[in-house]
Amino acid sequence: MQTEDHVPYVKDDQQKSCGKMQVLVGVTGSVAALKLPLLVSQLRLLPGVEVKVVTTEHAKHFYNPEEVSVEIYSDKDEWELWKKRSDPVLHIELRRWADLFVIAPLDANTLGKIASGICDNLLTCVVRAWDTSRPLLFCPAMNTAMWQHPITAQQISRLKEFGYVEIPCIAKKLVCGDEGKGAMAEVSTIVSVVKQHLQEPVKSS
Repeated sequence: MQTEDHVPYVKDDQQKSCGKMQVLVGVTGSVAALKLPLLVSQLRLLPGVEVKVVTTEHAKHFYNPEEVSVEIYSDKDEWELWKKRSDPVLHIELRRWADLFVIAPLDANTLGKIASGICDNLLTCVVRAWDTSRPLLFCPAMNTAMWQHPITAQQISRLKEFGYVEIPCIAKKLVCGDEGKGAMAEVSTIVSVVKQHLQEPVKSS
């Protein structure tokens, strides 16, 4: 379900007291983005969880938005929303809204951007503005040769230094035909880790 001119309301104390937990799912340009509809549907089965999606443009190639039962935000929403100085800034609104941010899949390109502090699209702007007292989980997904490149380990380590939590990739036969490590973690694993972090108390900032 693609959003049009809708900004998520910033969570207030009343919403918190109602027990709602808000999960923002980031999706980037890996073939594992095919699993976005399943991931969203499984997350929505968690009690009291509300889900929204932020997507990169390349990720759109891999999933059908009609199969995703929540609002999807992309770069055009950021720029169409802001018309004048008093208007809200979407990446800040999303950052305020979310209790937890999970990027699944995190492709090699966006991994490199986040590790370097680059914020040139809606998703990476949310990451750069993220409140590090809240969980940010990332699920790497890339070709085995890309995973084995020495810079990958450095970039993963950098994200962990920021306080972000890796949900490790797994070894399997990839869509490209190669076999080895680099596939995104199973959806059931991702949902389990999200559930665990939603149950933990939020750190004081």
